[in-house]
Amino acid sequence: MTTPLLSVDDLRVEFRTPHGPFDAVRGVSFHIDPGETVAVVGESGSGKSTVASSINRLLAENGRIASGSVRFEGAELATASERTMRGLRGAGIGLVPQDPMSNLDPVHTIGAQIAEALQVHGRAGADRGRARTLELLEMVGIPDPEQRFDQYPHEFSGGMRQRALIAMGLACEPRLLIADEPTSALDVTVQRRVLDTLAALTARSGTAVLLITHDLALAAERADRVLVMLRGELVEEGPAREILERPQHEYTRRLVAAAPSLATTTLVAAPAASEPRAEPIAVLEGVGRRYRLRGAARGAELWAARDVSFSIPRGRTVAVVGESGSGKSTTAKMLLGLDDPTEGSIAIDGQDLAGLSRRELLAMRRRVQPVFQNPFASLDPRYTVAQSIAEPLRVHGVGDRRSRRGRVEELLEQVALPGELADRLPHELSGGQRQRVAIARALALEPELVVLDEAVSALDVLVQAQILELLVGLQRDLGLSYLFISHDLAVVNMIAHEVHVMQRGRVVESGTPQQLFTAPTEAYTRELIAAIPGASLVAG
Repeated sequence: MTTPLLSVDDLRVEFRTPHGPFDAVRGVSFHIDPGETVAVVGESGSGKSTVASSINRLLAENGRIASGSVRFEGAELATASERTMRGLRGAGIGLVPQDPMSNLDPVHTIGAQIAEALQVHGRAGADRGRARTLELLEMVGIPDPEQRFDQYPHEFSGGMRQRALIAMGLACEPRLLIADEPTSALDVTVQRRVLDTLAALTARSGTAVLLITHDLALAAERADRVLVMLRGELVEEGPAREILERPQHEYTRRLVAAAPSLATTTLVAAPAASEPRAEPIAVLEGVGRRYRLRGAARGAELWAARDVSFSIPRGRTVAVVGESGSGKSTTAKMLLGLDDPTEGSIAIDGQDLAGLSRRELLAMRRRVQPVFQNPFASLDPRYTVAQSIAEPLRVHGVGDRRSRRGRVEELLEQVALPGELADRLPHELSGGQRQRVAIARALALEPELVVLDEAVSALDVLVQAQILELLVGLQRDLGLSYLFISHDLAVVNMIAHEVHVMQRGRVVESGTPQQLFTAPTEAYTRELIAAIPGASLVAG
């Protein structure tokens, strides 16, 4: 018998709350062998991330290991000193957290932050640290690492920030890597590259991986064993293929049934060939955005988007897909008026955004609302859930305090959140719950156009299905239009009427989901489809 690298026995984790103690994890036991990849799946709030945080003792201040054992290489971690844990974190147990913006320091360059992990654990001095950091940046698929080394987190796309966190987690070649939703912000091609890198590291050095994910297809393809959690308890475990092809627990069966794939039934009906195209609510013509690069040669520039042209018909969903850094989010920011185009024009109902006054732009933003990729960064940490959702109503002078509170309660119900969360702060919510709060806030003003930038990427499949059905229902009832930006082609296939594929800042292919996903003409589109993890396993 192989001695386990990690053994978790009868773990119970308790959090202090204003309403008394709450057991977030109850009686969880499992082990991980050297070189093994174990995936933990379950809905948002099931306790997956709490288990991960317990292993390296990074629980929130109001949390504690109430009972049970966590042993790493035979040493007990549940009662270890903080000094012992500091020496272990990063070197023995690496971590790739879920939320890049709250885990990257905005005042230090990406390169300096990765190099710091090497220096703290005595793995490299300043000179070797830079060379090793460049190797890591290249390894996780960040282009032009020499140039990117001296850039700051805000100059990276969401997917590139996540890759930087993965580079930090791998820097010291730990014996165990805890990866908490490590690819939720990544497109499928980069996801494959990163996961291939993790697999190669495991094979070469015996590093084990604890993979926290809501992506059942990814778990099926990448893990040796799968653990299924529900409401703080472990309800099923076993070999990955067996769990996902022959699930025993009712909850596991629901997870498998809800996992989207290209074979999943779509939620929107394709327009009939004879049906006239609806009038556009938004038109982008030859839009481009150029940035000057920090730390590069004098005058060096990057076109994040170039010559982007498409329209969004009223009452329809237009999706934009492509790899991280392809220009999807830049296009969304220009449509929202948060970035000015370097070239081209954007019109909302015939009004060019470039010609609007500040007052007119404020009125336009009531009609066009965003849901960004990163809910933790877009929610004020000082505001309660109710305050965050009500803020757009207050800013635009809609209703009084009492009516706004009533609207908050309606919106919480719409996005499948219990009313008792209204008075909690963002850090007291799971990642999926925070994203639902962001969606509720975007719907508060009853906008005509919603720009959804990876709006469901942080959600487990059950909640994701609820949110997608909610969005489709709102579109049907209110005539909403959506710009839906995603790296998940299976989700796009479910919800979009039209799809535009972006590569290196340009639109390279357009069509209906059926046209693009069954008969793509561009090699790049075919590559995106081929990289979808485990689609055949989940569909079958």
